[in-house]
Amino acid sequence: MQEWLVRSTEAVVLVIDAMALLVIAFGTLQAFVATLAATFSPVAGHDRRDIWLRYARWLVAGLTFQLAADIVESSITTSWEAVGRLAAIAVIRTFLNYFLERDLEDMRKRQREQATEPAALHQES
Repeated sequence: MQEWLVRSTEAVVLVIDAMALLVIAFGTLQAFVATLAATFSPVAGHDRRDIWLRYARWLVAGLTFQLAADIVESSITTSWEAVGRLAAIAVIRTFLNYFLERDLEDMRKRQREQATEPAALHQES
């Protein structure tokens, strides 16, 4: 029974890691194409920020999947060395995810402020 559980868990980890890879690869490709298009055409600063915001969202999603795979993998890890390695990876991914989320929220806040500024100026006139 334990062998079956270990094999199932390994398969689940592999599938989740593959999903993370696909999410990150797709987001990277999308950001690359959008950046190339923006490079060769006149694009406003907020449009460039939107490219990076979308990319950051893809990265956050991919990191979240990777963290999920780490959590599942930790359930079958038997050596303390492997547990320590998984813990270090999970901490790094969690910090990356935290800082990406924080940057995304800062950018969203700035976008909301910029969107309300023209409306406030228009109401004053």
